Amino acid sequence: MVGEKAPAFSGVDQNGSKIKLSDFKGQKVVLYFYPKDNTPGCTKQACNLRDNWSLLMKNGIAVIGVSADSIESHHKFADKYSLPFPLIADSAKKILTAYGAWGEKNMYGIVRMGIKRTTFLIGENGKILHVFKKPKTADHTAEILSKLA
Repeated sequence: MVGEKAPAFSGVDQNGSKIKLSDFKGQKVVLYFYPKDNTPGCTKQACNLRDNWSLLMKNGIAVIGVSADSIESHHKFADKYSLPFPLIADSAKKILTAYGAWGEKNMYGIVRMGIKRTTFLIGENGKILHVFKKPKTADHTAEILSKLA
C-alpha cells in the first residue's frame, strides 16, 4: 500500500460532522484505526496524539481516528479525554475494510474477526507514505514524526 493512493472515504464523526479524506487535500493525515473507545491501549494512543496535537499540527499533520464504535460512544470518549480531532464511527466497517484494518485477529490462540490497530500516514498528494502495523500506543507521535525525517 505504501506509495499507492489512499482509498477515498467519508464518514460521520463524534459531533455529527461529515468527514471526507478529500477535506484534507494538501496536508498530511494520520488516519488511525483502533479497536474500541475507553479501552486501555486505545485511550493511551488517543491521549498520546492529543498531548502532541499541536506538534503534529505544526508539522502539517491532521489526525483522524476510526473505529466501529457508535457516534455516541465516540462523543463520550472524545469529551472524557478532550480529544481535539475527529473520531469517525464506522459501524458498517466500510473504511476499516478499505484499509485492511478489519480482519482475522489471533489473540491467545483464539482467532476472531476484529479491528487491527493500524495507522496510515498519508501525504499531501493523497498517497500512503507509511503504514504502522502495530503502533506503540504510548509513543505513537514520536513514531509518526520519525517517518517525516
